[in-house]
Amino acid sequence: MKTYTLIATTAFGLESIVADELRALGYDELTVENGRIKFRGGSEDLARCNLRLRCADRLLWEVAEFHAADFEELFQGARTVPWEEFIPENGTMHVTGKSIKSTLFSVPDCQSIVKKAVVEGMKRKYNRVRFEENGPLFRIEIALLKDRASLTVDTSGAGLHRRGYRAKGGEAPLRETLAAAIVRLSRWDATRVLADPFCGSGTIPIEAALAARNIAPGLQRSFASEEWPHLHVGVWKQARKEARESVIDVQPVILASDSDGRVFSAARENAERAGVGDCIIFQKKPVEEFSSKKKYGCLIANPPYGERLGEVKEAEKLYSVLGKAFEKLDTWSCFILSPHDEFERYFGKESDKNRKLYNGKIKCYLYQYLGPFPPRKVRSPKPNTSIDTTPSAGSAD
Repeated sequence: MKTYTLIATTAFGLESIVADELRALGYDELTVENGRIKFRGGSEDLARCNLRLRCADRLLWEVAEFHAADFEELFQGARTVPWEEFIPENGTMHVTGKSIKSTLFSVPDCQSIVKKAVVEGMKRKYNRVRFEENGPLFRIEIALLKDRASLTVDTSGAGLHRRGYRAKGGEAPLRETLAAAIVRLSRWDATRVLADPFCGSGTIPIEAALAARNIAPGLQRSFASEEWPHLHVGVWKQARKEARESVIDVQPVILASDSDGRVFSAARENAERAGVGDCIIFQKKPVEEFSSKKKYGCLIANPPYGERLGEVKEAEKLYSVLGKAFEKLDTWSCFILSPHDEFERYFGKESDKNRKLYNGKIKCYLYQYLGPFPPRKVRSPKPNTSIDTTPSAGSAD
């Protein structure tokens, strides 16, 4: 079986979360770097990880890595890749690039040189000068870091946050991969209630429900590598079959509320489209009215940030209201994503932990208030009904 060097890319701060995901999927030999996790796998792993990774941005296939301090080294390194073995004659070859702290700093020039090397490789097999490029997409990236060149091919196509269920979003929708990561960081599971009093388009509740039921996030979408002729179509069919068979029949209790009626209807539609509408109880109400009699719940929210002065003041008021509501939930945990440097002051309580995360390009902190876990249910020992036939000490034989 042919194996590949695969790279799961991540947003800053989520490397360890994605690494844990990969370990849970059975991949132990990982190389964790800034923004990416390397591992080895075959074509079935390529399909499986695209379908199942919740928190990664993309899955790349690294086809080469080499030193390149000048254009000739870059061309020769790229030319050694057997492009013609996996790109068909009509393949669309789109080259992107980036350069960090490298001698070769002109990204457009690097892209042109790599594209020339790819075409040279294609000529080896097809013996022609021009290619129509109207077939499957092969998005090639040249990434230079301190004169080390990495050539990768994107296997995902659209980013992995594109689940396929969100036709509509709020004004500032939370990316699905980040929402899934926050749910994972909260250590919530279906034995506890989960609430989001700022649900917006429903991303956090939907991602929680998908995780609780172990529904693969990529089941409703397609991937660029599904069109690649060198990957047998049966690989993808089998990966999808296994993903469907792994779904868990549980009924989590997830409460989703928001005061904005414009996005609230979209949240319901998104949940239905994701196949988890029956897991989420939607209510249109402001955060001031949020309360629960449930014990040991988990509140996860991404409140409005506010970009202009008036909006910032409104956001600060919401933080205070949310803090007062949380005071009454003494057995709950609370996880709030906010870019506000003084969130804790307005919330009224210092967090137990906080973690720097990026919502797009916005630097945020996940403020974590860690409540107790539910007590474990202790099973009563079963009575011993077996008959001891061993003679006791002092008994007659």
